[in-house]
Amino acid sequence: MQRRRAGRRTVLIAAASALGMTAALAGCGGSAGSGDVTLRLVAADYGDSKANSSQKYWDKLVKAYQADHPGTKVEVTVYPWTDVDRKVKEMVARGDAPDMAQIGAYADYADKGELYKAEEVLSIPVQADFVAQLTDAGKMNRVQYGMPFAASTRVLFYNTKLFAAAGLSAPTTWSELAADARALKARGVKIPYALPLGPEEAQAETMQWLLSGGDGYTDDVGTYSLDSAQNVATLTWLKDDLVGKGLTGPVAPAKLNRADAFAAFARGEVGMLNGHPTLMKMAAAKGVKFGMVPMPGVSGKTRAAMGVADWMMAFKKNGHREQIGTFLDYVYSEKNVLDFSHEYDLLPVTTSASEAMAADSDDADLTPFLDELASSQLYPVGKTSWAAVSADIKKQIGKAVSPDGSPAGILGSLQQTATTRDSAG
Repeated sequence: MQRRRAGRRTVLIAAASALGMTAALAGCGGSAGSGDVTLRLVAADYGDSKANSSQKYWDKLVKAYQADHPGTKVEVTVYPWTDVDRKVKEMVARGDAPDMAQIGAYADYADKGELYKAEEVLSIPVQADFVAQLTDAGKMNRVQYGMPFAASTRVLFYNTKLFAAAGLSAPTTWSELAADARALKARGVKIPYALPLGPEEAQAETMQWLLSGGDGYTDDVGTYSLDSAQNVATLTWLKDDLVGKGLTGPVAPAKLNRADAFAAFARGEVGMLNGHPTLMKMAAAKGVKFGMVPMPGVSGKTRAAMGVADWMMAFKKNGHREQIGTFLDYVYSEKNVLDFSHEYDLLPVTTSASEAMAADSDDADLTPFLDELASSQLYPVGKTSWAAVSADIKKQIGKAVSPDGSPAGILGSLQQTATTRDSAG
């Protein structure tokens, strides 16, 4: 399942998501609608080396844009994911907000009235072109402030060599997944199912399992529902039927991080795990043959895959609404969205680019992820409390499936804290 499009690069993001320079960035010149204007954009780096840094993507895009828009200059500064959210927060705090930021979260800035609404900067065709699930996730109080920039979903990866040796087929239900894991363990597979509930990205693995159990982090009206009966049942099943049966390997889920689970899969030590497109290249590079299927549910396909998005936002501070809008319309053209998605093996955030990708045979390896995007469910990123709640989940959720853990107790505690944080927000 090697990539067939030359020159693509893949980087570890999943998770990495949501996520110094001592001199201030150059200031803006001009005012909205008059004279020359310099727009500043701070963006995250999706590359894994200098050779494929996102700076190169932006430099090429900006050069083409400025050639057709001589009155506007665009300066882009790219930071690693480990720094970019903090850098933007510091800039805003000292009154030096950029015109645009492409980072992991928008809610805090929207809540403080610091962002333009999407409808204030984007043309109607561009705003309408966003994938519906991503548009909804970009809204706070039913108003869109976050403009999706990059997206991904999760599917179940399985090692086809290990499955063939055990005479297994890909699971479609929880009971089949557990049965496959038992068969793999009997044949000496080190990690039949990798369950990374360590602090790196536990909120992602947890959400995928909660969705497959029929619920999630919030209810239909957006209220936290972490301790719902369905969620308790999901974690209880994981505790009793996977972890308790020794089917998740020698490392306790609470200590297993996503990066380590991916690396183990690429070494051929894992039978199954949830993964995003990054894992394809990792496994192929090590010669591991794999298949991909939708995440199994209790009695069939899960109602929704977990989706992840990173966000573009436009700050009002410098007043360059018209110029920001013209530039973002260009950023979200079908060609540019596809170019970025191809470079970093991500999913397009617009319907037009998604349809183009689905029709291109060169993108066949991304089809399983693309198929899940339309029905995906994202983190509740429109809540200002989500960052803190996510951090709480990372710290606590692994305990719920430990031998002496209490799924109901841990989820109940998380629910109480989440409700308090949400009310305070």
